[in-house]
Amino acid sequence: MSRVTLSRGVLLALFLAAALASLTACGGKSVQRIGTDTTVDISGNWNDTDSRLVSEEMIAQVLSQPWLARFEATHSDRPTIIVGTVRNNSSEHIDTNIFTKNLEIAFINSGRVRVVASRDERGEVREERDSQQDWSDPATVKQMGMELGADYMLIGSLGSIVDEEGKDKVVFYQTNLELIDIQTNEKVWIGQKQIKKYIGKSKYKA
Repeated sequence: MSRVTLSRGVLLALFLAAALASLTACGGKSVQRIGTDTTVDISGNWNDTDSRLVSEEMIAQVLSQPWLARFEATHSDRPTIIVGTVRNNSSEHIDTNIFTKNLEIAFINSGRVRVVASRDERGEVREERDSQQDWSDPATVKQMGMELGADYMLIGSLGSIVDEEGKDKVVFYQTNLELIDIQTNEKVWIGQKQIKKYIGKSKYKA
């Protein structure tokens, strides 16, 4: 009698295990590789596409303004720019380091300006240059005090306003950037870029 009971228990355990495995398989994730330039909005939050498009548009904007022509008229070389801090004042966790790197890329790809290392990057470069003084071939040692000084610094902020009711939400993003003359503290350019997203189950009608 005990042997029959044991067999039923084993069968029940096997059945439950199989059912659990089936449910797990049905609810499993599907992973598909997509192009890095593909626009995918899942949550509606600020994403990599927003970062890239905003940086490219704002750099094109800053390079089209009068400050650059004035600089080129009085200098024989391109202006040197350092990308400073872009503060995240939005309601989301946004890695602004990705955005500032996109700004640097857009500046460099334009060919109109030179870009120098950021404050954090300079520390690591200076450690390497200091190490070279003792350990590198004298013919290849990079000299101290020869860094390229920036003419302008780009700083800014990224903010958002959220309007939400029930399952519907509208998020308004505004990116503000300012280009500042490091010698005089003059703001030679101020620019804005705005994005508005509707997130909801029903189709939005303007």
